Amino acid sequence: MRILFITQYFPPETGAPQNRLFGLAKQLAGNGVNIVVLTAMPNYPAMKIHKGYEGKFFVKENIDSIQVFRSWIYVSAKRNVLRRLLNYFSFVITSLMASSKIKGRFDFVFCESPPLFLGISGWLISRFKGAKFIFNVSDLWPESAEKLGIITNKFFLGIASQLETFLYRKSFLITGQTQGIVRSISTRFPLKKIHWLPNGIDEEQFQNVHSPSVRGELGFSQDDFLVAYAGIIGHAQGLEVILNAAARLSGYLNIKFLIVGEGPEKENLERQKNNSGLKNVFFHPAVSKNKIIHIIDSCDAMVIPLKKLDLFRGAIPSKIFESLAVEKPILLGVDGEAKELFIDDVQAGIYFEPENPDRLSEGILTLMGSPERCREFGANGRKYVMNNFSRKKIAGDFLRQLQF
Repeated sequence: MRILFITQYFPPETGAPQNRLFGLAKQLAGNGVNIVVLTAMPNYPAMKIHKGYEGKFFVKENIDSIQVFRSWIYVSAKRNVLRRLLNYFSFVITSLMASSKIKGRFDFVFCESPPLFLGISGWLISRFKGAKFIFNVSDLWPESAEKLGIITNKFFLGIASQLETFLYRKSFLITGQTQGIVRSISTRFPLKKIHWLPNGIDEEQFQNVHSPSVRGELGFSQDDFLVAYAGIIGHAQGLEVILNAAARLSGYLNIKFLIVGEGPEKENLERQKNNSGLKNVFFHPAVSKNKIIHIIDSCDAMVIPLKKLDLFRGAIPSKIFESLAVEKPILLGVDGEAKELFIDDVQAGIYFEPENPDRLSEGILTLMGSPERCREFGANGRKYVMNNFSRKKIAGDFLRQLQF
């Protein structure tokens, strides 16, 4: 079996889609599937082409024995609508051009959305390569773009909705990252074959997670109660709630907040921290996958927030899996599916109302006052994700869908 992955996001970039798709590709390759990846020059989340890829239109390389083809993409740190569209459509065009360099036919073309517009390239390439088209939906577009205020033009939203419908109808298989996404698409397209393809973890990376603490090199003491966020620092995450909770807890000198990562909202958050005079909030640049596991292991609890939007009631942030695989309790500011699974059913942490710093503060104080409860939450979470969200299991379930 031969599968071509088409995605705008892939390592060495860091982020949820990068980790998820690379993990799936490796597991499928381990099952004897010939995987080829067509992606853009790495630039996310700093929106700057990575060193070694600058000025190049086409690159061919191997990452962990997976053949990767890269093409040029327009990149700008300014995130207005026009520049976003140039970013998306530049790769739609260059990915089509680069696909001519990928020889042979494929059984399947697996295309990641968002961006929704990449589906144009994915569907056309599937036709060129004689392959069945798989459309992987990790976020419902254009619905999420509209609700987040990223795109407000009604004409453009209408065109995007028509494209979404076209791509669903042309798919051999639609895969959704969450059960909420799967339900939404199933309701609108009841005759389509749809499969839940969730985030997960590579079991091998978490077999011996406990390592010497990196607190010292991060500047924290063993007496600190360290609460952290690690991931993209974007608009959707609503990370202001962490700084607002830090302000409320500034009287507790041993409670420290660590924000690890990069993204378009980092500068605004750093400005908010400085304007508020917060001494208990610390920022750290994005780090490698292995390093972030060590950082999580050195923390007492992980905060996983999203903005308070109905859109996110079906979201399951990938950060949940890494935190629980390292046996850390989570402070979950996400309502809906994530709360039902990881708080109500599994009891892997404490829920706080999204964007509510008072409730987050209360959750932090509760965990700090009960080390035994922290350990229980962590143990519950690790057992659950290992049994239900290993990428080996996810890849096996996906393969069975392709063999019917």
